[in-house]
Amino acid sequence: MNSDIAVIDNPVAESLLGRHAQFGRRLGQAATYLPGVSTFCALPTKPDAADWSDLARLLGSGGFADMFSNPAVPPPDWDPVFELEGRQMIWPDGRPLDVPESIPGAVTVDLGPDDVPEMLDLVARAAPGPFGPRTGELGTYLGVRVQGNLVAMAGERLRPPGWTEISAVCTAPEARGRGHAGRLVLALVERIVSRGERPFLHVADANSGAVALYERLGFDNHASVTFRGYRTP
Repeated sequence: MNSDIAVIDNPVAESLLGRHAQFGRRLGQAATYLPGVSTFCALPTKPDAADWSDLARLLGSGGFADMFSNPAVPPPDWDPVFELEGRQMIWPDGRPLDVPESIPGAVTVDLGPDDVPEMLDLVARAAPGPFGPRTGELGTYLGVRVQGNLVAMAGERLRPPGWTEISAVCTAPEARGRGHAGRLVLALVERIVSRGERPFLHVADANSGAVALYERLGFDNHASVTFRGYRTP
């Protein structure tokens, strides 16, 4: 399995300048996803004034710069919007995997463009984090349907070389406690590993339930990260 671990230190940049280039805009070393795909922006880990200026030109005056886990601090005239402590977790290379079967009445399905309205409705109710109308184009998204209704989902987001991030893991409030999220995460792990890639994910420290779930499924803590967002001048 070819998975240089250094590339997940700046996963947004590695994705936007590589496999996700078609989903983004770039100016110099600054890049950002297209509207509706993601709010994430990318800069080198040690950007200079010209890099920040290029990003400001991409986003426009008062634009939202979601810097994800990039530790770089912008110029003082950029207004902070949020700061959130979290962690990056990785699937250990070679760890055995056993995906449990779905419970009776629950069907695991691949999600596509026709499912976007339901995906957005689920995100609005379950609040897994940033998810736009085109986020599902970034990779495979799986869902659980019960009596035809979408009650859980999870999918692939960032794609640095040799790695795939699992994201948008969520379950409708009325369907929690039945293991849907865990099954979907492991199903994605299985697909990612079968491609010769390695799964990783990000989670807020405050979301102790999600942290416990990922640890129970087999993910290891890799690094502490701080998620930050700013407004351009």
